[in-house]
Amino acid sequence: MKHYPFILFYLFCNVFIYAFHGSFWVYLVCFFAFSVLVVWGSFDITLGYFVNSMTHKRTKINEVALTFDDGPTEFTPRFLDLLKEHQIKATFFCIGKQIEQYPETFQRIIAEGHTIGNHTFSHSNNTGFLSAVKMISEIEKCDEIMFRVGHLKTDLYRPPFGVTNPNIARAIKRTQKTSIGWNIRSLDTVTEDENKIYKRVTSNLKKGSIILLHDTSEKTYKVLVNLLLFLKDKKYSTFTVDSITKSNKND
Repeated sequence: MKHYPFILFYLFCNVFIYAFHGSFWVYLVCFFAFSVLVVWGSFDITLGYFVNSMTHKRTKINEVALTFDDGPTEFTPRFLDLLKEHQIKATFFCIGKQIEQYPETFQRIIAEGHTIGNHTFSHSNNTGFLSAVKMISEIEKCDEIMFRVGHLKTDLYRPPFGVTNPNIARAIKRTQKTSIGWNIRSLDTVTEDENKIYKRVTSNLKKGSIILLHDTSEKTYKVLVNLLLFLKDKKYSTFTVDSITKSNKND
């Protein structure tokens, strides 16, 4: 667990309390500001507040990573067909219970050379409130299913919803995972307009961007069709996120 946020809060509050002669309202304002910061840090993986996550690749060339969360699903084979057509490798952060439901699709993802990451067993809506022990169990259970179905081990992990906190940080450390985030969030699970999703991704594209998508809907499939054409037109190549971790280990 990282203690520095709490140490800074303690020092911050005490300095202001001293300056304002112990004012309760100053303390209350400080506490509120700190609470907002903690909540913001918990939900914005790009800040690295509790966990240092890889959110992009340092590169001088036009290249991006396509990542897909929450699969495999009934839509995943169509995504795989499209990626194969364009000869592109992506990274799939898979949920354990989805692997159990679509084992053949999971095996196909591996067979076609895509990179796999752990996205917990259940992708619980209560992820941010789970204990470290429960989070460890979620990660390890997904690992077990991946190995049983695909004979595969991965050190890549993406926190559900991008939520991080001290318990999740401990779980990541205990399971020896590397946390993978993003710097382009498509919001394809909450936005219905395909054009808005497409524009959100393409307008924020930078060299080394990691793009968050979901292989869970026809809507995102259609966005991907246009996105791949855009990348080809702008002469962007693609990379898988394991290339970053391998590079860091070799440095």
